[in-house]
Amino acid sequence: MDILFVQARIDATKLLIVAYEDAALAVGSGGVESYTLDTGQSRQTVTKLDLDKLNTTIDSLYNRCATLEARLTGSGSLTVRPAW
Repeated sequence: MDILFVQARIDATKLLIVAYEDAALAVGSGGVESYTLDTGQSRQTVTKLDLDKLNTTIDSLYNRCATLEARLTGSGSLTVRPAW
């Protein structure tokens, strides 16, 4: 994959993480009844009932970001066996 493409995907994923974490904090703290989540692609209104879904999405985005960063740096898991 192209390095610039992967870096752009990492940057976009990090922006989504921030947006979803802001929404989760807003509705989770009890300060607001609902929060309009604008991801740049869509807008949705979330409430405290959506908190589990928001946290699941945040976890998924962190996993995606880690995978993309591993692709970018060339690091990953490697299983090595002794030659004997």
